[in-house]
Amino acid sequence: MEAQYQNRIKEYSCLAFFLILKLVLSFVLVNSVYELHRDEFLYLDQANHPAFGFTSVPPLISFFSLLIKLLGGGFYLIRFVPAFLGALTLVFCWKIVEAINGNLLSKCLVCIAMICSIFLRLNTLYQPNSFDVLAWTAAFYYLICYFDGEQPKYLYFFAITIAIGFLNKYNILFLVIGLFPAILIGRQRKIFTQKHFYFAVLVGVFIALPNIIWQINRGFPVLHHMKLLQKYQLVNVSLKNFLMSQFLFFINSFFFLLSGVSVLIWHKTFLKYRWVILTYLFTMLVFIYFKGKDYYTLGLYPVLLCFGAVYFGQILSKRYLVKGAVIAFTMVSFVYVLPLLMPVYSPAQIIKSHKRFESVGALRWEDGKNHQLPQDYADMLGWKEIAHLADMAYSQVKDKSTVLVRADNYGQAAAINYYSKYPNIGAVAYSDDYLHWFKLKKPVKDLILIQGTYDEDPQRKKEQPIFAKITKIGEVKNPFSREFGASVFLLEGAKININPIIEAEIIEEQQ
Repeated sequence: MEAQYQNRIKEYSCLAFFLILKLVLSFVLVNSVYELHRDEFLYLDQANHPAFGFTSVPPLISFFSLLIKLLGGGFYLIRFVPAFLGALTLVFCWKIVEAINGNLLSKCLVCIAMICSIFLRLNTLYQPNSFDVLAWTAAFYYLICYFDGEQPKYLYFFAITIAIGFLNKYNILFLVIGLFPAILIGRQRKIFTQKHFYFAVLVGVFIALPNIIWQINRGFPVLHHMKLLQKYQLVNVSLKNFLMSQFLFFINSFFFLLSGVSVLIWHKTFLKYRWVILTYLFTMLVFIYFKGKDYYTLGLYPVLLCFGAVYFGQILSKRYLVKGAVIAFTMVSFVYVLPLLMPVYSPAQIIKSHKRFESVGALRWEDGKNHQLPQDYADMLGWKEIAHLADMAYSQVKDKSTVLVRADNYGQAAAINYYSKYPNIGAVAYSDDYLHWFKLKKPVKDLILIQGTYDEDPQRKKEQPIFAKITKIGEVKNPFSREFGASVFLLEGAKININPIIEAEIIEEQQ
């Protein structure tokens, strides 16, 4: 009894160490020069517009944003949320290893493999992706538990996880699509004859129902969003780059990943878990067919790393030199690629190491071209400048009840709303959910216009006949920002009622 208690204390201590390490690294490995990411501002702004759905994402992240807002909305609090979700993912990996009879070494190895991978970077960004990976990992855990003991409660946990994952990101539907044939062709297919399976499905549908109804009532805006993604982003996704990214994401944990795949295919001990690798293959095929982004697949990998860690834990338990070599390789290689994985370098340092970043495709943006910084990093600069310029313009407006702040994109609008010293500035844009957030009850007399880098009318000749006075307040000076050159204009004294013009432009953008 005493020995069992000591072992439990030892396990909990190890888990606590890795959880704390995960949280600490998520903060200290981000250079202070970087601000929040453009997408993070959008998700934070959703807290100001509670709904059962949004154009670009389901509603769950807006719930997190509301909590953040109620707790003060501080920068470090925002950073803590994805880091905490990443730590929870580690807990589920620990539990998966335990469920498939892994020892303490295996549990520690999977934590090392997870931390020394792309997941560390993923969990620094306040986006739905962190919860997405958590939901996929939890779903695999509950299915493993169900198939091992056939306790109905795990079916309900699985269904609830999928439903909440659906409310976070529709991406989890690809997992469901991959699971169906993987289970159907194996011995686990008897799950489809269990009444609790169908009851669990009903529970899951009930949880997801508010968002489903929201989508139906609005004509499925998610389909319009997907068309835009296909047109402007996914069109540049190549199969070669997609597959290469899968390797690069886990280059430091490659031995664990390779072992996980291998034992699930060939090792007799893990024969009953073969549905896991089949799910991976089927889901990957679906992503390839639909030209999904490379990081959409990340939820598939924690469970594979778990099986790899169990295998290593078994064969290396008494092979101390080999065990040390595997751990050393994982950690040393992680330190070597750290500047490529995490935003530890300043923009100037990245430009100095241009060739190193370019060689692994880190400088390739969604337009298919190479730039001076990784796209995510360029999307984390210049926002305070834009907000400051918008505030300068806003301060000059006498009647703030008739002014409209219209940005060029959702990132600008959301950043202004986050950083502005004016809580009711209400910046909007002709993109994403901002198309539904325009307030046009009063005629707009003054317009604060934020134009993007590629402004085709820098003299504002189009607006000159409409406004009595046009002033350029300034532009973004940070050359490393994706918003470099974006300009802020103050257009005062509308000579006509411009509300119908704005309403027509909104309708046009919604098509």
